[in-house]
Amino acid sequence: MNLQIVMLLGQDGVTNGAIYALLALSILLVFTVTRILLIPQGEFVSFAALTMAAMQSGTPVRMGWLLVALALAAVALDLYDAARGKGRWRPRGAALAMLAYAAAVTALTGLVPLDKAGVAVQALLTVALVVPLGPLLYRVFYQPIAAAHSLVLLIVSIAVHVVLVGAGLLMFGPEGARTEPFSEEGLSIGMVTLNSQTLWVVAVSLLLIVLLYAFFERTLYGKALRAAAVNRLGAELVGISPEIAGKASFGLAALIGGLSGILIAPITTIYFDSGFIISLKGFVGAIIGGMASYPVAALGALFIGQAESFSTFWASSYKEVIVFTLILPVLLWRSLSHKGAEDEE
Repeated sequence: MNLQIVMLLGQDGVTNGAIYALLALSILLVFTVTRILLIPQGEFVSFAALTMAAMQSGTPVRMGWLLVALALAAVALDLYDAARGKGRWRPRGAALAMLAYAAAVTALTGLVPLDKAGVAVQALLTVALVVPLGPLLYRVFYQPIAAAHSLVLLIVSIAVHVVLVGAGLLMFGPEGARTEPFSEEGLSIGMVTLNSQTLWVVAVSLLLIVLLYAFFERTLYGKALRAAAVNRLGAELVGISPEIAGKASFGLAALIGGLSGILIAPITTIYFDSGFIISLKGFVGAIIGGMASYPVAALGALFIGQAESFSTFWASSYKEVIVFTLILPVLLWRSLSHKGAEDEE
C-alpha cells in the first residue's frame, strides 16, 4: 500500500462517512425527541435515490401513490379520533392539506416530462416527494402509541421497515439504479483527484451537521423539541405539542435521508432494500456518540466510513463484519464506565 492508495481509500472513507454521519444525526434526532429508534430511516435514502433515477430514466414515478395512501390513512385516523372524542366526523385541516399536497405532487410527476427537466428540478421534486413521508409515517404508525414503552415503539419501527421494503419492491422493482452526477469537474490535490460528487457530499454534510447542531443547541424551537422527549406531560403544560414535535423530527429525518439518497445515487448502485444496511452503519455511529451527542455521533460515523473503506482493501469479504464488530468495544466501554441507572418511577 502506497500513499496514493491511502489517499484514495481515505477519500472513499470520507464520502461514506459523511453520509453515515447524516444518518446518525437523523437517527439521534428522532430518538432524542420521540424515544423512537427510526429503523426505516434507510428507506428515505433508497426511495429518494430510486425516485430520482426513475425520473432520469423516464419510467413512471410511483412514490406519490405511497404518499396518497398514507395521507388517506391520516385523514381516516383524524375522522376516527374526532368521532370518538367529540362525536363529530371532521378531520383536521392539516390532514386534508397533506392529502391535497400528495395528490398534486403525484399528478405533477405524471404530467411533466421529468427526464428532460434537469438535475436541479429532479432533485427538488424528489425532496418534495420524500420529506412528507416522515410526518405521515409518524401520524399513521407512531402518534397513536406515542406514550407506549420504548420496546413497543421499537417493534413498530421494525414492522414499518418491513412494510416499506415491500412497498419499495412494488414501486421500484428488484433492479438497482444510479443517477447522473451533479457535475463532472473535480479538484486535484497532489496525486489525488477528488471527484465532484465527493465534494458535494462533504459540503452538504458539513452544512447540515452545523445547522442541526446550532438548531438544537442554540434555538428555542430546538430546545422545545428536546424538551418534548424528556417529559411529554411537562412539555404539554408549557405549550409544547408532542405531536408537532414528533412530526417535525420525522420531517427533518426524511429531509436528511432524502438528501443523502440524492447525494450517493451517482456514486453507488441503490436497490429497494439498500437503505437498511446504510442506515445501520449510521446507527453504529450514533451508538458511538452515546445516542446523545451530535458532534461525537458525526465523528463516530466518519470513523465507520474510514474503517469500511480500508477494510474493503484489506479484507473485502469481511468488511461488514469488521464494521459492525466495532460497536462491541464501544458498548463494553460505556457499560463499564456507566455508574448505574436509577429505577424508573
